[in-house]
Amino acid sequence: MVDFEIQRCSRRCAKTEHEFAPGEVFYSVLVSEGAEIVRYDYCQAAWDGPPAEAIGWWRSQMPEANARRANWAPNDVMLDYFLELEAQPGKEDVRYILTLLMIRRRVLRLEDSELDENGVEKMVVFCPRNETEYHVPVVSPGPERAKEIQDELARLLFADAA
Repeated sequence: MVDFEIQRCSRRCAKTEHEFAPGEVFYSVLVSEGAEIVRYDYCQAAWDGPPAEAIGWWRSQMPEANARRANWAPNDVMLDYFLELEAQPGKEDVRYILTLLMIRRRVLRLEDSELDENGVEKMVVFCPRNETEYHVPVVSPGPERAKEIQDELARLLFADAA
């Protein structure tokens, strides 16, 4: 597996050069350009949806200047929730998004991608903590559902979430 260093938010729109204000909603996209993965950030006004060649995208909000840093739940709590979601029908998209978060936090490691016998794409991830490999269906939610999932994960996994 190859690890990629993804740059931090540029704090500017890639299309308009608009500087993001505190509290402003923006979108980020990862695109493969040769051997590199490049991040582009877009203000809400310039967002037309992810490009066809996007590897992934997400919606964010620029933190307030005096905002405290978010405190995630411990990695073991995330892993327990991940395992619990496996047995919950209808939560495949939540498990997929949580998997991406856990890859970013280095709780899980992306090993491969595969198609099952039904043609469903699955991420193959490995957890060094319990030395287990998982096959997680790729279920990309639409923008409205993605917001619901963000809210759900924030409520469950942020230590200071309201």
